[in-house]
Amino acid sequence: MATKETRAHGDETSKDASSKPAAADQPDPPSLEPDELRELLRQMILARRFEEKAAESYQLGKIGGFLHLYIGQEAVATGAISALRQDDYVISAYREHAQALVRGIPPRAVMAELYGRASGCSKGMGGSMHLFDRSVNFMGGHAIVGSHLPIAAGVGYAIRYRGGDQVCLCFFGDAAVNIGAFHEALNMAAKWELPVIWIIENNAYGMGTGIRRSAAITELVDRACAYEGTASAQVDGMDVLKVRAAIDEAVRIAREEKRPSLIEAITYRFMGHSMADPSHGTYRAREEVEEWREDDPILSLCDGLIEAGVITAEEYEEMDRAVIEEVEESAEFAEASPRPDESHIYDLVYSDEYPHDLDRRDSWR
Repeated sequence: MATKETRAHGDETSKDASSKPAAADQPDPPSLEPDELRELLRQMILARRFEEKAAESYQLGKIGGFLHLYIGQEAVATGAISALRQDDYVISAYREHAQALVRGIPPRAVMAELYGRASGCSKGMGGSMHLFDRSVNFMGGHAIVGSHLPIAAGVGYAIRYRGGDQVCLCFFGDAAVNIGAFHEALNMAAKWELPVIWIIENNAYGMGTGIRRSAAITELVDRACAYEGTASAQVDGMDVLKVRAAIDEAVRIAREEKRPSLIEAITYRFMGHSMADPSHGTYRAREEVEEWREDDPILSLCDGLIEAGVITAEEYEEMDRAVIEEVEESAEFAEASPRPDESHIYDLVYSDEYPHDLDRRDSWR
């Protein structure tokens, strides 16, 4: 079986999977209290069990459209968002269920949105790829690749304009680094010294295309070199504590030095790109997926906490059971919730009443 190192350098069996950063390059783990460590574990379990239930509901026809699962990448969202304050901002792409949950949107509201129900966090009008909740400063999932990066720069500009010390954490996949909006947004953030933390979730594939086949650069984090003043780091995205440490430092830089950061988290999705995509057998070998599964971020943290005496195996099992009950209840709530009334079809689309005269321009123009 090919190692992660040989895969990264282009062997013929699995040439596109990324290797992890060298241990010497990793930040020191943060000093967290036992309760904080247990909460990190609980949040990752919640993200995993939620996605498993979403997959089940999708297969039963209860969720429509596209469904992109986050299974395997839980350490990135959990570690990164745990470093923020409540008044900070989070914005993401379309694989954002875990980010929404970790940020504090209730599982009921997220599941109801996936079901397209009026009790969803986007009132049933957004679905899986457009979760939004202003009450926790979650500025949305965005379906178009990279479309939210300029919005993140706008959030950073608003913070700077108002004289605040918040930060904006922007998640996106490795495929987004090759589009124009990526460069425009990073250039603007660097030039105007905006408090934005750009985090690349490098899971090695943009849909079914390996990043080594699409990017003319080996280490995506090196893109930061083009934007003077932008701090950068590459981190093991399968280790929640290393992610937390990297984002802690990026947050400090944003608040104190008023500079953006580009973080590349090396991670891996255990499932296909979406529910329409098999986990292996097309562009990924079964052996590649199984090898990465051996580095499960949840089990790695659990084993470490048990070894450190922070939690027992029995407490872990009880935590898992409680999370499963919470997720099951969220699905029951979603299924019992009403669908949006058709009278609201134009809500949140036009700035005022829908113009019946097609020649009339919107009043705000």
